[in-house]
Amino acid sequence: MHRYWLVCGVAAILSPAAERQVDPTWLRRQATEVPAVRTGAPGVKYRALFGEGAQGARILRGVVRYGEMILEPGASTMESTLAGEEQAHVVLEGSGIIHYKGSEHPLRVNDFYYIAPGSRHQIRNDSKRQLRIVVMGFRTKDDPALPAPEPLQIANISDVPLQVVGGHPPSTKYRLLMGDRRSIRDRIAAGEVLTSLFIMEFEPGGTNFPHHHETEEEIYLVLEGSGDMVAGGGADGVEGRHPAKANDAYAFRLNCTVGFYNAGPPNRAKARILAVRSLFPSRRR
Repeated sequence: MHRYWLVCGVAAILSPAAERQVDPTWLRRQATEVPAVRTGAPGVKYRALFGEGAQGARILRGVVRYGEMILEPGASTMESTLAGEEQAHVVLEGSGIIHYKGSEHPLRVNDFYYIAPGSRHQIRNDSKRQLRIVVMGFRTKDDPALPAPEPLQIANISDVPLQVVGGHPPSTKYRLLMGDRRSIRDRIAAGEVLTSLFIMEFEPGGTNFPHHHETEEEIYLVLEGSGDMVAGGGADGVEGRHPAKANDAYAFRLNCTVGFYNAGPPNRAKARILAVRSLFPSRRR
């Protein structure tokens, strides 16, 4: 009898632990393997990679959504106003028009722009080709420290110079696209929660040195090339390396080791990664 109750007691103690799920410190998606789902607007689809609509959405606490919006020729998104969410968009393919706060602006490949919380906007594909846009949304505060910029903040990646950034090796160069509203180095200074949107270009054998961020979540999208993505500590407790190729997207939680190596033969192609960082809710200013 005593043995029976002992076994039952141990089982009761261990059962919750056995059912408990541990959240991963990083997530990976291959964009071509994620289906694009139709939205409420005809001819408009959305491919959810992280956040809303994606598996493991709750892992990233400050990221509302991260994915690809696809507009067929002649299609338009529904007019919307984002409450409690700021967005950054990057045009990967095609051209179109964005209506923003009553003004109309043309869109072309490699344009990037900022949508402030509460801003009415709509995107239309007036071309004969597909329009594909990376959509990044971040949960904002009710009382921002600085007001959002009024006109649409838009620029093109080709207008942003490549440069070496302090603390990183010269084998990797950066295009600093967008920063927060205090930024003086980025092409656009607009983010409230978004702290940095940038592109990294890795020479063959190049790296950005594995590192981690104590206050920010980060997402990498491989635009071109291949190499080894660093995600987490790995078996050595320093860096876990994983093969990465174009259209791979990685999301990293706070303090997760992150980095990239353009590893391989010297004659391999350059690699390009679109990266974005945003403040974790409890770490916000």
